Amino acid sequence: MVTQAYAQEAETPAEGQVDGAHGAADALHADPTADTHATTEAHGGDHGSGVFPPFDPATFPSQLLWLAITFGALYVLMSKVALPRIDGILANRKAIIDADLAAADQAQQKTDAAIAAYETALAEAKAKAQGIANETRDGIQADLAAKRASVEADLAAKVSAAEARIAGTKAEALNHVDEIATETAQTVVSQLVGDVATDSVKAAVAKASKE
Repeated sequence: MVTQAYAQEAETPAEGQVDGAHGAADALHADPTADTHATTEAHGGDHGSGVFPPFDPATFPSQLLWLAITFGALYVLMSKVALPRIDGILANRKAIIDADLAAADQAQQKTDAAIAAYETALAEAKAKAQGIANETRDGIQADLAAKRASVEADLAAKVSAAEARIAGTKAEALNHVDEIATETAQTVVSQLVGDVATDSVKAAVAKASKE
């Protein structure tokens, strides 16, 4: 009895498997891509280990190989292309900076030279102006001295001439004093005592002048 039961249970899965096989065949005819999905799932189930591929020890050799290839390619690219361009850019910038510094230095030197020339020209102009002022002042003083000397000489000449005229007039007046005194005395005496000789009046006046 027990043996028959086990036999029946063993036959039952076989029938289920047959039915499942028939169902799979029917599904395959119904969906042609079902086989592909089933195959993929089968392979995935066989090889999937549940580890992230980069951390899978089985892929380390290929990863190291590709790392070396990538590093070598990057090194060659950097050494042959990128670094020469960077060196060229740096050299160009250094040349530009050096040129700018040289131009700034030249401009500073030109500025210093211009300032020195301006200061020299200013000092020369001040000295020249001072010289012109001194020369003008000396010329004016000399002109004034000459004019003053001329005026003083003219005045001295006029004073001398005036003194000479005064002396002449005085001498002439003194020469006529006796005549004037004689005429005056004769007029006075004539009015007092009558006509008197002119010679007598002159002798009296001359005598009075001597006394």
